[in-house]
Amino acid sequence: MKRTLFMLLCAAAPLLTLAQQTRTDSILLDFHQRPDRVLVAAHRAAHTHYPENSLAAIKETIRLGVDIAELDVQRTKDGVFVLMHDRTITRTTGKPGSVADYTLEQLQKFPLLHNGQPTKERIPTFRDALLAAKDRILIDVDFKVDGLGAAKDAAKLIRETGMTKQVLFFLYDHPDAPLLQAYDRELPIMPRVRDAAATQETLRNGKYPVLHLDDSFYTNSIADTVRAQGARVWMNALGKYDSAEKESAGAGFDQFFREFPRTGVVQTDLPGELVLYLRRKGLHR
Repeated sequence: MKRTLFMLLCAAAPLLTLAQQTRTDSILLDFHQRPDRVLVAAHRAAHTHYPENSLAAIKETIRLGVDIAELDVQRTKDGVFVLMHDRTITRTTGKPGSVADYTLEQLQKFPLLHNGQPTKERIPTFRDALLAAKDRILIDVDFKVDGLGAAKDAAKLIRETGMTKQVLFFLYDHPDAPLLQAYDRELPIMPRVRDAAATQETLRNGKYPVLHLDDSFYTNSIADTVRAQGARVWMNALGKYDSAEKESAGAGFDQFFREFPRTGVVQTDLPGELVLYLRRKGLHR
């Protein structure tokens, strides 16, 4: 009897382990251990049907099976991190001024616009966005607040919400990456590199899970150097390639991967379409 019970428990153990795995675990497994798979990042979250950088857009990103939601972070007059792309809030709310001109309470009175029309969505806090994504999707933090101190405050919030492993903290200036890494060595940082020399310098000065390259200097040789260090190559399909994809399904993404074949993460305004494209080619879960 005891032996039978032991065998049943052993047989059930893998199933229990699978049941405990989250959607994020599957994404992270691909990110770190499946270089043959390409990850999809939704620019400003999936904003086809919902306002950009909104909680509804984050939920839609998850529903589409996308791996990463790219979110823009700014800070209010009273020091709260919120989601907003532009320096002003005019395009997304119809109101004047910048995020820093308002308190959180004031900002959340303004409906977010979608296609120029007001919605039920409000400007979310960064905390609420992190919690909405927890165990469901990775977050690319496009951090738009100046100063290392602000970045440290954001890193602290990420740690407090238990989201450290689920973020990629994007830094526009690669020399800042070692400074933030020294503050929080567990925080995954994605430096932007603007040429081959900056790429080499960044790889020498730290270990990062992904580097943001530009099409202006991408070569397969540079991408191979990045990949040899265990990092992924992030490239944008925004603009030219997304536009071509809208005109003819498959054409824009075909062109993108012909030109940037070593890409490991693609940021796009068409995340659902890209997921389906990659699945047809066996490059996505």
